[in-house]
Amino acid sequence: MQRETWILLLLLSSVGEVQAQVENRVTFLPGTFQNVNISRNETVQAVVSRIPPEVAFITLQFHTLYRNATLSYTRVPDQSLSLTAADSGLVSALQPSQTLLSLFLSSPDEETVSGTGVILSFSSTEPVPGACNTEFSLDVDPNVYIRYNLYETAIRFAPANLGNERGQTPPACDTSTGTSTRWRLQYDVYQYFLPENDLSESSLFAGIQAVADIRGMMASGRLVLTLKSTDKTTMAFSSIPGQGVIYSVIVRDPVLNTSASYVPAHTYACSFASTLDGCQTLGKISTKVFFTITGLAGLFVCFFGHRFFKCELFCMGFSFAAFFFFVLITRTTQLDYDIRLAVSAVVGVVGGVLLVMSWWRFGSVMACVVVVGLMLGFLVASIVLFTPLGDLDVFRNSDVVFWVTFCCIMASVPLFFVRWPREGNITTCGVVGAYAVVLAVNAYIYTSLSYITLNILKRFLNNNFSAVFTDAPFQTIDYAMITVWAALGVCGVVLQLYRERSRPFFPPSPYFMWLQERERRKTNVLDPSHHVPSLPGRLVERARQLIRRREPAGEHTPLLL
Repeated sequence: MQRETWILLLLLSSVGEVQAQVENRVTFLPGTFQNVNISRNETVQAVVSRIPPEVAFITLQFHTLYRNATLSYTRVPDQSLSLTAADSGLVSALQPSQTLLSLFLSSPDEETVSGTGVILSFSSTEPVPGACNTEFSLDVDPNVYIRYNLYETAIRFAPANLGNERGQTPPACDTSTGTSTRWRLQYDVYQYFLPENDLSESSLFAGIQAVADIRGMMASGRLVLTLKSTDKTTMAFSSIPGQGVIYSVIVRDPVLNTSASYVPAHTYACSFASTLDGCQTLGKISTKVFFTITGLAGLFVCFFGHRFFKCELFCMGFSFAAFFFFVLITRTTQLDYDIRLAVSAVVGVVGGVLLVMSWWRFGSVMACVVVVGLMLGFLVASIVLFTPLGDLDVFRNSDVVFWVTFCCIMASVPLFFVRWPREGNITTCGVVGAYAVVLAVNAYIYTSLSYITLNILKRFLNNNFSAVFTDAPFQTIDYAMITVWAALGVCGVVLQLYRERSRPFFPPSPYFMWLQERERRKTNVLDPSHHVPSLPGRLVERARQLIRRREPAGEHTPLLL
């Protein structure tokens, strides 16, 4: 079957050499990018000429921002001989003495499509990407397929095969698993982040041109993982809506020390066609309002949290209750996002009030400080697992190990500050309050720092998120926000420590103060308030005055001489 497929592709290529193209014709040079505009009802003939004799096969890749384009071996696209996608590519095997090749580009949606394409050539010693495909429609499929949702972005690709000379039969894919077969091949999965907050076509094309071939991707991209031929040719990453990412695979032959690249594919984890929460309008109004208020409250807590202890407790209790209730109703109900956010905010208010009332009634400062310390511990644990440590296999393969590690880090922070409760409380105010400001900024301008806690939220909500790579890009805006976070946190902590240096560690419980005041009034006879009748007595006396007949004000007794 593999042999017949290659013969068919060779015949189609040779037919394309002599077939005239009346609509349009674009000549590609190997390794040189060519911008192409495809009008409605137009077919563009992509011609590759002057192919060197040492080239055994050629890939043509074509990329658009978000509109689909059809790349086909024939003028009239056929399902098994064409691909329609925003990132498409085809492999063409060459006949002996062949120097000319033709492929065809068209618009499937009757709309003008603009994109950029490039021809890459490979020798007979280099692997053929996707030549052992058994899953996708093309017989030889060098493409990387992307699927995304709110939580994860998954990529898939077809296995490669060993290269062969022009006119020779390709090696069999699955007859054996020896070192002389395609099972010796290895696959390097690469990731390349586009500039943040840039959804332009020029930015995408510049990124594609930087990483389209092997040398560019190895120089500019990030190697995520190396897969063996026995591994599944699929991987998952954390979705970052609005952030452009290019994924590519480089297949290597360790015996011959050669390699070939698949066709890169890109995604923004959002839809350009959606008018609501699309790539151009990311962020719901409710989210912006919620996090704007959160940011203002965080700024207040950062600089004045310890002085206004009740306000700090309310904010911390609100955050703690709202977060976990949002997780609970998201996992157990199908409510709309805005409703879930509103209900979580109401429950957060209840949680904040309960924490304040527990301190008002029982006066246990340590219990409240432990709750506040857990907030700092949650943030510290999220930061630790946001680093490359979170992508270790031991955490990706086991939810138990991940959550045990997370809880241990989270619990160790309040235990550390038990000896210094005031310093721990002020540190929590500074760090957590400043991070709330970062989240407020993220509601308007994307920053990767929001994924410190968002990745933990996704892992709470999605059972399959453990296998996802959670790396995020760090670019100029992220370093600026780290600076803002650090500056606010340090200034808030230093200012509160300086202002509270001569004051009591914590304000006394209002309930205990009221009890002491009441007892003092009962026992201190010199206090004028001691002689004030009780409230019921004062009310009864006031009622008697209202019904008692008033005495005349004039003098009725005779004067004494």
